[in-house]
Amino acid sequence: MSKRILGAAMVAAMLTSCVAGAASADVVPVVVGYQSKTINTVTAGTLLRELGHFERRLADLGARTGKKYEVVWQDYDTGAPITAQMLAAKIDIGSMGDYPLLINGSRAQKLGDEGTRMVSVTGYNARGALNMVVVPPDSTATTLADLAGQRVSASVGSAGHGTLVRALGDVQVTVENQQPSVGASALQAGNVAALAQFVAWPGQLVFAKQAKLLYDGAALGLPTLHGVVVRNQFARQQPDVLAEFLRAQADATRHLHEEPLDAAQVVAKATGLPVEVVYLYNGPNGIATFDLSLKPLLRDALKQDVPLLESIGNIEELDVDRFIDDGPLKAAVGEGGADTANPARITGKDTACGLDVTDPATASEVWFEGEETTHPAANPTCLLKLINQSGKKVRVAYVPDAVTGTRWFADHAHWVRADDGTLLPHTTKAAARGVVLDYAQALAAAGKP
Repeated sequence: MSKRILGAAMVAAMLTSCVAGAASADVVPVVVGYQSKTINTVTAGTLLRELGHFERRLADLGARTGKKYEVVWQDYDTGAPITAQMLAAKIDIGSMGDYPLLINGSRAQKLGDEGTRMVSVTGYNARGALNMVVVPPDSTATTLADLAGQRVSASVGSAGHGTLVRALGDVQVTVENQQPSVGASALQAGNVAALAQFVAWPGQLVFAKQAKLLYDGAALGLPTLHGVVVRNQFARQQPDVLAEFLRAQADATRHLHEEPLDAAQVVAKATGLPVEVVYLYNGPNGIATFDLSLKPLLRDALKQDVPLLESIGNIEELDVDRFIDDGPLKAAVGEGGADTANPARITGKDTACGLDVTDPATASEVWFEGEETTHPAANPTCLLKLINQSGKKVRVAYVPDAVTGTRWFADHAHWVRADDGTLLPHTTKAAARGVVLDYAQALAAAGKP
């Protein structure tokens, strides 16, 4: 693991030392609400906290202003309690998913200038793959229609719940409003037929072989995202602090892009999540794309979400254009682009097929047991050949869905042999067309180089 920037504890000590002896220094508290295990928000949460970028920047700000800034991090399972605390003026900056963001804006707008506004994005998936529906490993369901009349666990008002409502269409189910951890337990106990949740719960349960994927949110083709919201009063009173937060978020995003495996290990250690699951979402070509800018595609997606939230009674109304304010972001880190391609890509040399790894639509990756780095493959077929050739035990391997591009575990994919002999992976069985092979059969079919 590479040498890391100053950690949170060290920079906190540095912050204290810069104001030591200055008994008259003003103390400015900054309360940040985040969701440690919602790893699509790590650049404004877990990773940011662990790397200490925000504290370091506030220490520099304090040296210039003579003030002491004290950061308090408050961890929650979902965005709803963060919104409640922000409305009570007990949290200054929060990160959450698209549906909770909109609910936050709707409820806060009643406060007028004392409400909230969205100032940046943490991560997103342009097709919606951050939200998924999983079922028990022995479930016979292959489509959402197979859940008709049954109980499905979801956190009502969350991004995962929104995906479920959209994807079900006319299929009627009973939604059990549960926290993610409660829903996961209910799924394992057989108390619900399925679990609809946001990152990283679906991947975590599948990796642990406690569930299998029934529905990939990418099938909707509608972007899903997480972002940062701030109290207006705090933003007015402490614009420099907000600017440093956004710069620190950019620092954490840069670290995630430049040292993705290290970033995944940092988040895994802090949250207790398997590093293999964190890397599925946050690694190169990961399910999550990290970029702070409030792109037109994402703004439009939020506008499309409002009518659905209104229809299920979660919000009354919301002027999305008014709620979004990227002025502070542009002032702090500059203009963002409209391109939604993931800047973190798998690259290198495919040693099995002798190819350069250049196409993100097919690039795959394997991490062998006992090794500190991963190995790239130009495409899923080459990945299987590489695994066969190596003779090594696989810690984890990732492949992109042949249609949606969703990065998924190779051993949990559904494989189909194309007419030209290549092997195409799919995240769900319903999406696979033709004779479906399991992982072992796909490995055998691939052979060696």
